[in-house]
Amino acid sequence: MSSIALTPAVRGWRNDLFSGAIASVLTISFGLSYSVLIFSGPLASFLPYGIAATFIAASVAAAVIALGSSFPFAIGGPESSTAAVTAILSATLVEYIVAQSEPTAILGPVLITLSAATILTGLVLCGLGITHMGRAIRYVPYPVIGGFLGATACLIVSGGVQVSTGVKLQFANLGRLATPVALYELCAAGAVALTIYAIWHKSRKPMALPAILLAAIAIAHLVFWLSGTSILQAQAMGWTFASPPKASLTLPWTFLAEPYPWDALPGLIGNFIAVIFVTAVSTLFNTTGIEVAAHREADIERELNVTGAANILTGLLGGYASCISISRSVLNLNSGATSRLSGMTVAVIAASMLVVDSALLAYMPRFVLGGLLLYLGMEQLHRWIVDSRKRLSLLDYLSLLAIILIIIKWGFVAGVLIGIVIGCATFALSVSRVSSIKYGFDGSEYRSSLDRSLEDQRTLIAHGKEIQGLNLQSYLFFGSANRLYLHVKALLRRHPECRYLVFDFKLVTGIDSSAAHSFAQIKRVAREHGTTLVLANLHPAANRNLRASLFIDNEVQIAADLDRALEWCENEVITQHRGLAEEEANLRDWFTRILRTPEDAEELMRRCQRVEVAAGGTVVQAGDTADSMHFILDGRLGIMVPNGDGHLTRVRSLGRYTTVGEMGLVAYAPRSATIQAEVASILYVLRADAFEDIKQNHPALSQKLLTYFVSVMAERLAFASRMIAVLRR
Repeated sequence: MSSIALTPAVRGWRNDLFSGAIASVLTISFGLSYSVLIFSGPLASFLPYGIAATFIAASVAAAVIALGSSFPFAIGGPESSTAAVTAILSATLVEYIVAQSEPTAILGPVLITLSAATILTGLVLCGLGITHMGRAIRYVPYPVIGGFLGATACLIVSGGVQVSTGVKLQFANLGRLATPVALYELCAAGAVALTIYAIWHKSRKPMALPAILLAAIAIAHLVFWLSGTSILQAQAMGWTFASPPKASLTLPWTFLAEPYPWDALPGLIGNFIAVIFVTAVSTLFNTTGIEVAAHREADIERELNVTGAANILTGLLGGYASCISISRSVLNLNSGATSRLSGMTVAVIAASMLVVDSALLAYMPRFVLGGLLLYLGMEQLHRWIVDSRKRLSLLDYLSLLAIILIIIKWGFVAGVLIGIVIGCATFALSVSRVSSIKYGFDGSEYRSSLDRSLEDQRTLIAHGKEIQGLNLQSYLFFGSANRLYLHVKALLRRHPECRYLVFDFKLVTGIDSSAAHSFAQIKRVAREHGTTLVLANLHPAANRNLRASLFIDNEVQIAADLDRALEWCENEVITQHRGLAEEEANLRDWFTRILRTPEDAEELMRRCQRVEVAAGGTVVQAGDTADSMHFILDGRLGIMVPNGDGHLTRVRSLGRYTTVGEMGLVAYAPRSATIQAEVASILYVLRADAFEDIKQNHPALSQKLLTYFVSVMAERLAFASRMIAVLRR
């Protein structure tokens, strides 16, 4: 026998049986507290049915999950979160039935409703597993889940108060909770909760929790005996549960012949959704937690299918929603369990509770199970309200608290829907704070891969800041695109010389339609600054969105990649400044011919301002103050005077290397004619203040300019005299 006992197989079975027995103690302890949580208030007299439903759920869930889970040591059963929403479902139905003018029996409808909710939960979980949509629930914002589970924790605490005192925790009942007996009961429940926290919370020793509960029961009966209080008196005072009738294992479907309050179903839809949501979330969260604790990967779809099957079978037999338990599964693993025998052991022991005489509940102090509920609720509240503050930003944390308050005030459906809206809004706000610009650059520090001559390189070094580039990233939507618009406005203010603004979309994952408005604003600002927009690495979908919004047109340049975009911009800059260099050389030669020395020519060039005038553009208007003259480097200007019918008649035309406005600059007389550009023209303007500076600081240059003005006017006067002589013939 000793040799058989030492074989690995026998040792494994022994460890599994022992571990399963330890996990069963927690299953029984928690199960009793869940029973009184769900079957409280008007349902208190039916508590034996609640105990039967609880241990049916515990037994079936433990067996099915043990056989089918991807963790061989997994333990399933009702959890505090699923029990809380189940309690809300039953309480909502009972309140509706009691509020009717002719209330019907409540036990049958409650058992049918709980079973239907459990079956529906199982079907949904199986659907999530079969369609591989189970992972989609992980996209629910964390504050929504935290607020949801935090609200269930509040409801568990409220249930603990009601179980201990028999009074529902509401503002209207604060007076009843302030009575001496209620306060004593709350203090006793609080003492149990604190003892569990001090002894079992951190150590998690398997036998510590049942030892605490048994010790609390023994102390309560010792106090009853010392005070001369009998069991009947303790029941009458509310210290223990009332003696319940013996319950038989009755399937809920046997109550189908009784009237059912169908009018209550619309008001229960939210609670059905809450049961499904909490069970799914608990399944996923607990599975993830077991993965971390056991250092092994779980099959999410398999866990959903197995949990769904367990709930379908549980609902058919009269139980309520269950899922895999992280605390009992990890305890089972740490106790040495290696196979599915441990889970089956829990199932058998939980099933044995169905035949225990329910009259024993009369000896169970209410504050013991109430204290256990208080501990479970406060532990969850600490996790989601205190610990989560360390992990969440202030905005997410405030969202979590708001969702908890909304659920408590208006219910789970309102809390989830509003929570998702809050989560989406906070997500959009958070993402909008993330810059859509990975980095920026200009053409003097980052250029294309094209090798250029030394002369072109010098041009780009000198004028490269006319090319500004932005490397974009992430998904562009209304928030991030608006920040991009504000950045572009500031950039163009800082760099008024910018003529080409390059956007690299290589790292952009997408653009929504609302972002197109911001790009339209960018286009408007760029047009005001005379800046050309260049887009590189534009994905087809983004291209379609921007074209649909009319952002992309002939004014916007498109390049296949950033290198080609920079090459195009560089070519434009080089061409422009090469032309300017030639233009300045021509101007310098002209001024040198006029003034006879290069030094005077340079001095005059420094005081002139370059102006480009489009064909048909007005240079000066008749009647304006004459405060400048114009050197025409290229193009042609027309001298226009009004005729009798309101139209303008050209009296003279001036071509390149001529001047106009000399007399006005000298005499400050009003303009006698309107000057218009007949073709696109390039002018250099010498204003009156610049001419005064020349007269004061460079008298020799001033004298040369006056001499030039006199010669020009003398030539024009001689030409006019010749024309008059011809007309007199």
